Amino acid sequence: MASEKSAEATLSWNKDAWPKKAREREPMERGFRPFSRLLDHLLQQQFHAGQLRLRIGESLHTITGEDPGPQGEMQLHRPLSFARRIAARGHLGLGEGYLAGDWDSPDLTSLIHLLAVNEPALASIEYGSWRSRLLALFQHRSRTNTRRGSRRNIAHHYDLGNAFYRLWLDPGMTYSAALFDGADDGLEQAQTRKYQTLLEMLGAEPGQHLLEIGCGWGGFAREAVAAGHRVTGLTLSSEQLAWASATLVDPITSGQVDLHLRDYRDMDGTFDHIASIEMFEAVGERYWSVYMNKIRQLLRPGGRAALQVITIDEQYFDGYRSSPDFIQKYIFPGGMLPTPARFDAVAEQAGLRIGARRWFGQDYARTLAIWHQQFTDQLKSVRALGYDETFIRMWRYYLSYCEAGFRDGRINVMQVVLETPTTG
Repeated sequence: MASEKSAEATLSWNKDAWPKKAREREPMERGFRPFSRLLDHLLQQQFHAGQLRLRIGESLHTITGEDPGPQGEMQLHRPLSFARRIAARGHLGLGEGYLAGDWDSPDLTSLIHLLAVNEPALASIEYGSWRSRLLALFQHRSRTNTRRGSRRNIAHHYDLGNAFYRLWLDPGMTYSAALFDGADDGLEQAQTRKYQTLLEMLGAEPGQHLLEIGCGWGGFAREAVAAGHRVTGLTLSSEQLAWASATLVDPITSGQVDLHLRDYRDMDGTFDHIASIEMFEAVGERYWSVYMNKIRQLLRPGGRAALQVITIDEQYFDGYRSSPDFIQKYIFPGGMLPTPARFDAVAEQAGLRIGARRWFGQDYARTLAIWHQQFTDQLKSVRALGYDETFIRMWRYYLSYCEAGFRDGRINVMQVVLETPTTG
């Protein structure tokens, strides 16, 4: 378990990038006039679907789409600050305004989903000024995933402290999409099913040696050992390594599990099969081919790799690539989602054949909704660890932002098999 000192140190480092709060709530009469131009723009737009309720003080403005869709409500506390952020930072300013307390919503996920569904109507304000876009792009690309950069980027998120993640993840400490089978499934059961499905896709025989790139808190290793396999796990998070080492003592002692704080690029040897769960997203576009070539190098002839990967729809990729989003700035620095076609292309260029594949994006939306509810239920304990209201708002926006993306279908998640030739 992480010490309070380590959690607080990481939190202090993160705060440097957070938007600064206004010292006091803006008087409504100061904020409304500059904001009125933005409001007029919104009211003149034709929403495709759903309804937006915009509350400013005692006034209520409603924008209704032609078709049924998500219902969203935004309550503006500081219109002037909000308008400035949107004008300068576009979609990134929307999230930063929430962190700073410029606005609230009784259902954050539904509001973000509504805005995503009606993105064409908001295109003129989506990206903000060219200066802000250029700065955001420069900041994102300065966090490239060199060996040193990868350690820093992973620590930014995963080394917040095991005490923090333990509050709202399932008991097995699994931090990736669960695979549900019916409405009665619990989260822990669905997470176990995810691991078992990946093992089935590998087709590994008892006694075979598996490599896991990005072993997290040890959930997959635990299931693989139970199925009779030997596992070598790699992570760049010292917190994850400490947790996994403490909870897998018997398999480690018996030689069934071997864990390393090591970059995948520094791994040598040959393995029967490889698993990697939501690791590819953290590799960075510059290193996609390096990652795939390393998998090809480490797999024996005829071996398989089973990956779980979040993808982005092709139609959104160019905008996403040129204008880093809230997740890349505040949550997963250096990250980049591939499109399915780009993922397939880089795998095939490395000499890997695409095998079985399954999609389950709505299961990820359900996973995120459960995490968000469990996080909300534990706010008192989160605060007791030293995390402040800005951090809490950041985390809630992150979970809602991702859930809305999966519900809208602009992002998805797949389990996919990559196969090596049987010879050579």
